Amino acid sequence: MQALMDRAMGVLAQLEAWLPPAPPAIDWTAHAYRWQRRGARGWLEAVRRIAPIHLDDLRHVDRQKAILERNTLAFLAGKPANNVLMTGARGTGKSSLVRALLDAHASRGLRLIEIDKSDLGDLGQIIELIHGRPERYIVFCDDLSFEEGEAGYKALKSALDGSVASPGDNLLIYATSNRRHLMPEYMHENLEAQHQPDGEIHPGETVEEKISLSERFGLWLSFYPFAQDDYLDIVGHWLRVHGCTEAQVGEARTEALQWTLERGSRSGRVARQFARDWAARHI
Repeated sequence: MQALMDRAMGVLAQLEAWLPPAPPAIDWTAHAYRWQRRGARGWLEAVRRIAPIHLDDLRHVDRQKAILERNTLAFLAGKPANNVLMTGARGTGKSSLVRALLDAHASRGLRLIEIDKSDLGDLGQIIELIHGRPERYIVFCDDLSFEEGEAGYKALKSALDGSVASPGDNLLIYATSNRRHLMPEYMHENLEAQHQPDGEIHPGETVEEKISLSERFGLWLSFYPFAQDDYLDIVGHWLRVHGCTEAQVGEARTEALQWTLERGSRSGRVARQFARDWAARHI
């Protein structure tokens, strides 16, 4: 009998060597988390160093900022609030605005959970983990878009609106995307033809299926490329943050315009990158 027990213990020890380690305990004192996955297990990993950005740093998106903050404050107050989809030009402050809201309102119980598009099927696990917690959680997915047949598409639809299970009143989903409808759209989908080469009998229903995901977000916020003066104003802001004088801000104007021509974009991201480079060379 003892020999059998010893043999069984040896087999168990070998199995443990192949099994992934147990997920670490969740640090509920953190303000931000990343959803991590190893094999079939997922967990909330606390983010110890949050990239600093403040609401005042985000300029020329005042309308979008006001709407998103109003929705977030309603959520923190336990009032009705909407899931939010932010779309539009790259580098215009979509994801930065979410991080700035965390910076402004973490003291009131706001928390942020970053999740990759590939892990959206785990939303149900996240909902269960935070169920009953006193904090208010924003699940944030950056650069969200789907190709045909991706699994996370249906999981997100159910979490937004449509599942028999309630996501609870302490969770909202904020997402950013360069696609307004989150899915690829094709010219033939706009045709009035009754038959398509791929065999689709009712192509209009395929279009409705794609649009239905974005429509489950209660708020849509659009972001647009900045005008030249707006871009220069953002450059000036970041140069001052890095310690430049007003005279130096004026001196940087020509180089700032040349920089944006080389990059092919007038965005807040490009303005901040230029300010870092210029300040490093002149201070």
